[in-house]
Amino acid sequence: MHVLTLEKLAKDGLLAGKRVLIRSDLNAPHDENGRITNETRLVASVPAIRTALDAGAAVMVMSHLGRPTEGTVTPADSLAGVARRMGELLGCDMPLVADWVDGVKVGPGHVVMLENCRCNVGEKKCNDELSKKYAALCDVYVNDAFGTAHRAQASTVGVARYADVACAGPLMAAEIDALTKSVEEARHPLAAIVGGSKVSTKLTILSNLAEKVDRLIVGGGILNTFLLAAGKPIGKSLAEPELVDECRKVLAAKGASLPMPVDVVVAKAFSADAEHRVADVDDVAEDEMILDVGPKTAAILADILKSAGTIVWNGPVGVFEMAPYAEGTRVMADAIAEATDKGAFSIAGGGDTVSAVHQFGIADRVSYISTGGGAFLEFLEGKKLPAVAVLEERAAQ
Repeated sequence: MHVLTLEKLAKDGLLAGKRVLIRSDLNAPHDENGRITNETRLVASVPAIRTALDAGAAVMVMSHLGRPTEGTVTPADSLAGVARRMGELLGCDMPLVADWVDGVKVGPGHVVMLENCRCNVGEKKCNDELSKKYAALCDVYVNDAFGTAHRAQASTVGVARYADVACAGPLMAAEIDALTKSVEEARHPLAAIVGGSKVSTKLTILSNLAEKVDRLIVGGGILNTFLLAAGKPIGKSLAEPELVDECRKVLAAKGASLPMPVDVVVAKAFSADAEHRVADVDDVAEDEMILDVGPKTAAILADILKSAGTIVWNGPVGVFEMAPYAEGTRVMADAIAEATDKGAFSIAGGGDTVSAVHQFGIADRVSYISTGGGAFLEFLEGKKLPAVAVLEERAAQ
């Protein structure tokens, strides 16, 4: 993937005095009192804004928050709290501007926050007239919101078509680079881990990766349906029997080998306090549920990962939030960290995966942690991300 970057424009001295419109992803979670409970996206968005400010640009930042109704802005929809916190992170004032579509006043070296863009009528449907109004606000449009890259909206795709210059911010550029390295330009052996509760939510990903990777590891509830497809007993484990045939197609696909477990951790109740045991994969009782892979299986998976050249991780292999069922994911996490230490490229994405990365203390031993949940998943499905595609088109012009 080739796109123009904000970093290059700044390096070439092309931002001074320019009006720069940055699409950030500041959709941070809030508590019932409106306090931001996780600042990860805010902190990740600072470098793009700082780059533009330091280059002498007049900076406008737009983002969405939640799922508002177009045409209205309620207090719950407002970016006022986000603007205050972003100003603190940047060390400067960051006024919030309402009713900004028809014009914004901001001088070089200053920055403003534009009120929730998803409140604008036509935003979600990528209205052409609205997109042109966005483009008229700026000399340079910057997309730094990878988390919305799978959305073809006015603030992510439409404005990029009409702005004089359209480029990727540092966060977007880093995501594009990492994803390209993880699949399209991967060093082999390429291993992918796909976990989660339901096959139905990851079937397209599994089918796509099965044709591209060397080893495909499945875990969580997804594994249970694959075990059914392989004729193994799963007791009362979470599964989707109606998708057994689809799982068999993945198992039979040419390309990736899919290592199946030899042992599993089972319990009679979904609880950390429930009595549990390690069972042979052929010895799961009717009243038991599978909640993790067993130690022998974890060791097998670890050996696969330690020898990989590239690792794509999306989903734990067990209920890692509960101590009795966390060992499989911990062993796998340690193996990924060890492989990365030896030179493998590793990328982790998805909410549960990122939580596991931090829980097991390997955040600084993974090559890249993706910030884009839905966008990361759609890339793994083999889909073209609209916001990335338009930046590629503009770079080729």
